[in-house]
Amino acid sequence: MKQRENEKVVAIVEARMTSSRLPGKHLLPADGKPMLSHLIARLKAVPDIDEIVIATTTNADDDVLEQLAIRENTGVFRGSEEDVMGRVLQSARAYNAQVICEVTGDCPIIDPMLVEQVIKTYYANSRAQYVNIGNFGMPDGMGAQVFSTEVLAKSESMTDEPLDREHVTMHILRNPELFPPIYLVPFRTHYWPGLGLTLDEKRDYELLKRIIEHFGDENPLFSCSDVLQLLKEKPEWVAINHEVRRKGNT
Repeated sequence: MKQRENEKVVAIVEARMTSSRLPGKHLLPADGKPMLSHLIARLKAVPDIDEIVIATTTNADDDVLEQLAIRENTGVFRGSEEDVMGRVLQSARAYNAQVICEVTGDCPIIDPMLVEQVIKTYYANSRAQYVNIGNFGMPDGMGAQVFSTEVLAKSESMTDEPLDREHVTMHILRNPELFPPIYLVPFRTHYWPGLGLTLDEKRDYELLKRIIEHFGDENPLFSCSDVLQLLKEKPEWVAINHEVRRKGNT
């Protein structure tokens, strides 16, 4: 079993303001707070996360994300827009992370207990170098990836492929013999293939805003199961972003 003692687990959140499909999406409001603030609040509720870092770019457009990170009392690192892999690795090194919990800024309603489960699974399996919630019917928007900074550094040193540099763990995923993985299979209460809960387009924002404001202050850390139960009762909400086409992962 891996040792949690003296290892710092850092949640690194990739975010930028210049999204091609929905510019400025991280600051869009819901229930009086920016979407990125909702994500940060959820990561702060994960027991095994020691620190949160917003990994943004050096573009002036992203100054507002640095300001938000400071207001939210999280770390912030600014690096390359194109080389996201390098940006995440540099963020981890800057904040002395031994273990990275990588989350994209497009997941404002990620379930804190699912993130905790991914971290616990990483530590419970000595051989696994990469742990993720597998693509076995979990809604988009609940994913977190856990791996060591050492593993990411090894992967980063092995590839200069532009797609690998743009997608943080693509090289790791392509080489399971080098980086043995574990994929968590969702519980029945978390199973909804094709349901989109990521913030990619305006229609996603409309749905996510409704979900966040439905639960409000009474249940601000609502779970994935809570969301799925709500949407089973409101099929007209599911239709809001049903036609949105998703890009590749991370």
